[in-house]
Amino acid sequence: MSSNAPRHTALDALHRSLGATMTDFAGWDMPLRYGSERDEHLAVRTKAGLFDLSHMGEITVTGPQAAALLNYALVGNIASVGVGRARYTMICQEDGGILDDLIVYRLAETEYMVVANASNAQVVLDALTGRADGFDAVVRDDRDAYALIAVQGPESPGILKSLTDADLDGLKYYAGLPGTVAGVPALIARTGYTGEDGFELFVAPADAERLWQALTEAGAPVGLVPCGLSCRDTLRLEAGMPLYGHELTTSLTPFDAGLGRVVKFEKEGDFVGRKALEAAAERAEKNPPRVLVGLIAEGRRVPRAGYTVVADGTVIGEVTSGAPSPTLGKPIAIAYVDAAHAAPGSAGVGVDIRGSHEPYEVVALPFYKRQK
Repeated sequence: MSSNAPRHTALDALHRSLGATMTDFAGWDMPLRYGSERDEHLAVRTKAGLFDLSHMGEITVTGPQAAALLNYALVGNIASVGVGRARYTMICQEDGGILDDLIVYRLAETEYMVVANASNAQVVLDALTGRADGFDAVVRDDRDAYALIAVQGPESPGILKSLTDADLDGLKYYAGLPGTVAGVPALIARTGYTGEDGFELFVAPADAERLWQALTEAGAPVGLVPCGLSCRDTLRLEAGMPLYGHELTTSLTPFDAGLGRVVKFEKEGDFVGRKALEAAAERAEKNPPRVLVGLIAEGRRVPRAGYTVVADGTVIGEVTSGAPSPTLGKPIAIAYVDAAHAAPGSAGVGVDIRGSHEPYEVVALPFYKRQK
């Protein structure tokens, strides 16, 4: 098997049996959609959707100095995360550029699981391994140890409750607890990338199919459907959630991306990128960089990543993600624009779509917020 051959998740045969359209994503063969991506999207917003996210990269960090290592290697204050909780953070280069955005789960006093994006899993693993020198901690590649299944949407708590005796009511957003779901041992996390309530279930690959089938059966009466990566992208776009390679890149610091809040200068000790990020924070305060905003089309043409944003014939920014929004019924985009045009309602803003300047309304992110 050549190294260029795509990797397959434990659910590959099941996706094909469901008639999924498969696509290469970060070296993995993944389901893009099963039927209509619009129907899948709306099911997550109103009922529930089931996702295979086994391409994500799990890295375990253990040992007496696991917290100290992560505090040094990442920009967040990981030592302050309680056992059973999770935190959104980033790993940056020495120059402050974003290598990846991550979720770190504290599984035990001296055990953490770092979940990296599929496209950056090896980069993050290499960086953590390199940064572990001198720390009494072990960095372990656990990508093959887990399958990851997400159930997302307003019906997801009820579906999961029917399959587990874990205390889901007591499980806060960005928390995780070990439990059994449909007889399968799992780490049950209340996290997701859709803007809806939901859960991500980390299980052994050998148990993935059994769990998927159990969730499918439990969810059938309330309208749960299998969902592909295509609707995951439109869901996160409506929720204003950044995607690595689009809103986040090595050429941007967290401050450039409007996510400076994840950088914790107050934590003890040095961390990789601290000096560069302190300078970036100062620059952002004096001279605000381009701001990440939402754009809603007045017409029907769909903006795509890389299209320029214009005002009065001048380029003022660039689209990083764009798609038709099933919830709003209009094309939407996330874009970096000059601070002078970033206020919601800024007049005269358009997107250059193949030479035509299409009018867009500037709005604050997110486009969509679920009713609590």
